[in-house]
This record gives sequence, structure tokens and C-alpha cells, in this order.
Amino acid sequence: MIRSTPQRFRRFLVILIALLLAACTLCAQDATPASPQAPGYTPKFHGDPARSDSEAAALGYVRVVMRAQVVFNKQYGHYATSLNQLVHSGTFTQRMVNPQRGDYTVGFKSKKDNFSLTMTPQNLDPQHRSFYVENDGKIHADETKPADADSPVVETHHW
Repeated sequence: MIRSTPQRFRRFLVILIALLLAACTLCAQDATPASPQAPGYTPKFHGDPARSDSEAAALGYVRVVMRAQVVFNKQYGHYATSLNQLVHSGTFTQRMVNPQRGDYTVGFKSKKDNFSLTMTPQNLDPQHRSFYVENDGKIHADETKPADADSPVVETHHW
């Protein structure tokens, strides 16, 4: 049976309207959840937990200290008990001993069998969270108080 031109036109319109409604529905859905990242912050790598350049720098420092402690422990059979002892372990340099790291202040406590490191921002806010890590490789973060072992984990390292 041959359809008349008005029937073809109606069928075409129904299909077109259905496609437009489907497209509008897909566009209306938010593909990515709202991120508390600072406007203009570009993640430094896939899965980057930082929300700002300041956090990225602080987390980078944390990773360097953790890696230096692993290298030190492997070489000497115990963790370094001061940041000075970490100089030349991994990529830890003399200038990294300074506890003032941009917007953050370093806190370091260590015994021969464990260590903890804190990064505390001058002002806590969603783009300047505090960080805490122990020798277990779990980096904890908190935007309302100094981070501790009970704060949410944002990154884990298995050395």
C-alpha cells in the first residue's frame, strides 16, 4: 500500500519530535556531578583529588615525603625521624625541609617504626583542605578541621 504525502509527513514529524524530546532529555541530565574544584583549576592527572593548584602542590609534597620515607626505610631499616634525614632520599631536597609550603604548613612526626605528616592550610575552605598521611599510604583530607586518621581518604598508595 502506498501512503499519501500527508501520512508520510505526519510520520516524519512524529519521529522528528520523538528524537528531539530524547535529545533534550539527554542534554538536561547533568553528565558530571558538581565539583568543589576552584574555578579554572585543571586536574593534573586522571583521578587527581586536588581542588585547586594549592592543594595539588600540597598533595605533591605529601607524595614526595611518602616516597622518600619508603626509600629511607628500605635503605636503613627504619623511617627517618626528621625531615632533614630525608634529604636525598627519593626526590626529597634540602629546600623541602622548610615547613612553609605556599598556602600550607607541614607537620611531621616520626618514630623509627611509623610516621605521620600533616599539611594545614592558612585558611580552611573547600579548595584548601587539610591533609594527613601515615605510613599506611592513605592520604586523608578534611575541609572543616585539621585532617586526621578518621578523615575521609582521598588517595591511597601501595608501595
